[in-house]
Amino acid sequence: MKTPASTYRFQIRESFTLFDAAKMVPYLQKLGIDWVYVSPILTAEAGSDHGYDVTDPTTVDPSRGGEAGLAALSQAVHAAGMGLLVDIVPNHMGVATASANTWWWDLLTHGQESRYAEAFDIDWAAGGGKVRLPVLGDSPDELEALEYDDAARLVRYYDKTFPLAPGTEASTAGLAEQHYELVSWREADATLNYRRFFGVTTLAGVRVEVPWVFDESHQEIKRWFDEGLVDGLRVDHPDGLADPRGYLERLSEITGGAYVLVEKILEPGEQLPESWECAGTTGYDALADVDRLFVDPAGREILTDMVPVERYAEMTHDTKRAIADGLLNSEVRRLARLVPADLLSGSEDSASAGPDFESLVDALAEILASFPVYRSYLPDDGAAHLELAILSARVHRPDLAEVITALHEALLPAVGADGESRDGAVVDGAMSELALRFQQTSGMVMAKGVEDTAFYRYTRLTSLNEVGADPSVFSVEPFDLHLKLAKRHLQSPHSMTTLSTHDTKRSEDTRARISVLAEVPANWAGTLAQLEALAPIGDTAFADLMWQALIGAWPLSRERAHAYVEKAAREAGDSTTWTDPDVEFESKMHAAVDAAFDSEDVKNLIERVVAGAQRAGDSNALSAKLLQLTMPGVPDVYQGTELWDRSLVDPDNRRPVDFELRQRLLADIDNSATSSTENSDGESDDSELGFTKLVVVAAALRLKRDHPDLFTGYEAVTVEGTAKDHAFAFDRGGAITVITRLPLGLDRIGGWQDTTLKVEAGTYRDEISGKSVESDGSLQLSEVLSTLPVALLRKVS
Repeated sequence: MKTPASTYRFQIRESFTLFDAAKMVPYLQKLGIDWVYVSPILTAEAGSDHGYDVTDPTTVDPSRGGEAGLAALSQAVHAAGMGLLVDIVPNHMGVATASANTWWWDLLTHGQESRYAEAFDIDWAAGGGKVRLPVLGDSPDELEALEYDDAARLVRYYDKTFPLAPGTEASTAGLAEQHYELVSWREADATLNYRRFFGVTTLAGVRVEVPWVFDESHQEIKRWFDEGLVDGLRVDHPDGLADPRGYLERLSEITGGAYVLVEKILEPGEQLPESWECAGTTGYDALADVDRLFVDPAGREILTDMVPVERYAEMTHDTKRAIADGLLNSEVRRLARLVPADLLSGSEDSASAGPDFESLVDALAEILASFPVYRSYLPDDGAAHLELAILSARVHRPDLAEVITALHEALLPAVGADGESRDGAVVDGAMSELALRFQQTSGMVMAKGVEDTAFYRYTRLTSLNEVGADPSVFSVEPFDLHLKLAKRHLQSPHSMTTLSTHDTKRSEDTRARISVLAEVPANWAGTLAQLEALAPIGDTAFADLMWQALIGAWPLSRERAHAYVEKAAREAGDSTTWTDPDVEFESKMHAAVDAAFDSEDVKNLIERVVAGAQRAGDSNALSAKLLQLTMPGVPDVYQGTELWDRSLVDPDNRRPVDFELRQRLLADIDNSATSSTENSDGESDDSELGFTKLVVVAAALRLKRDHPDLFTGYEAVTVEGTAKDHAFAFDRGGAITVITRLPLGLDRIGGWQDTTLKVEAGTYRDEISGKSVESDGSLQLSEVLSTLPVALLRKVS
C-alpha cells in the first residue's frame, strides 16, 4: 500500500476548482508536501461550498472542474512524484433540490415502486406509504402557495419543485395521491420518516450496505482507481453506516487495497476497531493530545470556578438527552417502533399502548444520552460500551430500570463475533434492525449533543472544546504524551494527524493563543469581569466563550465576529436558539461585539490581553505545529495554515486562501541570503502573517519527505535542569524535535538557565534556523532555542 509522508487539504469549490488545485502543485512540492488531499468532488448541490451534499455520485462535479479537472490534478500530482487523496461521502446524499438528484426524484415520483426506494433509508409504514418532506413554512395556509404545472408534471413551492406521479392530477386533490407528504419544517423533529445526516433534513441517508447501491454509488470512485487517477480516500462519517467494517472491506476491493482513512471520532481511551481495513483516522484524536501539552494544569481551579457551569459529564448527558427528546426525536421514535412485540403491549397508534410506547421512547432516549462513545460496532466491538450505557441509564432513571434492562437484550446481537449465539447455537444473521439502527443513531445524538451544543456551553477554556476532544480533560503531562506517541508509532503509524480542519471549532493558532489564559487565570478572571461590566449580555458563561473567541482570533473583522457569536449562541441554545431566536438577548450580544470595535475601554481591554498573550500564543502555535508535523503519523496541513490562521467555526474556517502570498513568502525562504527566520526585507517574523511558521512547516515537511529514514522510530529525549517541565523532545530515529511549553511560566523562572537536552555527542544542525550546535552528551537549551521556541535537530557528524 502506497502511503503519504504528509498531506495538504484543499477545499474544492466553484471558486477554487480542481484546475486551480493543479496549479498549486509546484508550490506544495516546494513546501515539502507529499500528497494533495481534496474535499468531496462528486457532483453536489449547486452553489455548495463544501461538497458533502452529493446529488450525483456517478460524476465529478462540473462546477468543481469535472472529469477534466480531476485528470489535470492527477496528472500534475503524479508528474511531481506526489499522491492524491480524495474525500468521499457514502452515508448520505443531498436532497435540498429534489430535481438535481435523480435517485431522490425517481423515489418521489414512484414511491415504493421506485428502484431507488431500497437505496434510501425510509420507514414507509410510519409515513402511511409516503415520504414526509418537512419543507412548509409556519402559516396554516402554506399549501395555498403551491403551484401545479401539468405540462411539466411538477408541483412548485417557491423555489422548490416536486414531481407528480404518473396518472395523478396536477391539483390540490392530486397532491394527496403523491408518494410524498409536504409538512411543516417543524415536524421533522417528531415525524420525519427517513434517516438523515444528524439533524439535516436536506441530507438523506443512503443504504450502501445494499450491494447494488454500493456498486452504483461507487462506480465513479472505482474508475478513479482503475485508471490510476487517485491514490487514497478519506471516508466521511463512517459511524452513520449500518456496517462500517463491511463497507471498508468492499472499498478495499474496488481500490485494490489503497490507503484509506476514516473520519472517526475516538473518545479518550477508545481504539479504532482492529478489523477495519483502513490506515487510521483523520487525526482529531491527535489534535486533542497535542493541544493539552500547552495548557498549564495550575490554571484549572481558577478557570473552573470563575464561571460556574454544570459538571461536564452531567452537562453532556443533559444536552444529549435534549437532542434525543427534540431535534432527533423522530429517530428515537423509529427505534421504538422496532422494539420486539413482547416488550410492547401494543403499537404507537393504539389507544391502550400510548404509555407503553412512550416509556420505550423515554428509555431509548435515556440509553442514547448515556452512551459513553459515539457508537458500538456489534457484533464485533462495543458490547462493553452498551453495557455501561445501560447501567448509567438505570442510575439516571431508576423508574425505567425494568424497560431499560429489557431493551439491553434487544440491542445485543443474536450472535457474538465468534458466530455463536448467546444460547450456544451457531446461527446466521447477527443483528436485528433495532440493534443496527440504534448504533447508527447513537453517533447522531453524541455529535449534536456534544460537539454542537455542550462545546458552546462548557466555557472553562475553549481551546479544549474541539472535535474529537473531551473538554473535561484539562491538560496532559509530558510523560503521558510520550506514552501516547510511542503507542501511536507502534499501533497506527499511518493514521493522520491534524490541528485544523474544515470542521474544527477554532483553528490551531486561535486555540494556541486561548490556551495561554491557563497560565494567567487570575488575570483573565479580572478582565472578564471588566468586560462583563462594560458590555453585559446577560449570560456569563456564553460571555466567557465569546470574549475568548475574539481574543483568540484578534484582529478580525466586525462581520466575522458578529457571524461567529450568533452561530455560537444559537448552537449553545441557552439564551437563544436557531428555531426561536431571542431578539433581546441577541441585541445585547451584538452590541457587546460592536463595543469591541467602537468602545475604547472594551477595545483596550481586548488588545491588552492579546498583547500579553501574543508571544506566548505564537510560541504555543509553532511548538504545536512542529510536534504535529514530526510525531508518528501522517501530518495534514489544512489549506492556508502554513501561515498564521486565526479562524473560528465554519464557514469562517473555509474562507478563500491567498496562495499568491504564500508562494511569494516561500520563495523568500528559498532565495533570501538572510536568516531563514527573516523575510526578504531583513525584518523579523511579521506577527500578522506568520513568516516563521512557514519556515517551520517547510523545514519539517521537507525533512520528513526527503529523509524518511530519520522518522522510523520514537524515543523520548530526556530533559534535565531547572526548566525541564517547559521543554518536550523526542527522537524519531535521527530527527529530534525540541519544543517549548508553558512559555509564560518559563519567563517567570528566568528562562532555560541550566536546562539541557540529553543526546549523544556530535554536531547537530537545526533544520529550521540552519545553525549548528555541538553536543558532548548534552545540549544547552538556551543555545538550541536561542532564537526560536522550536528546533528540529539532525546529527551531521
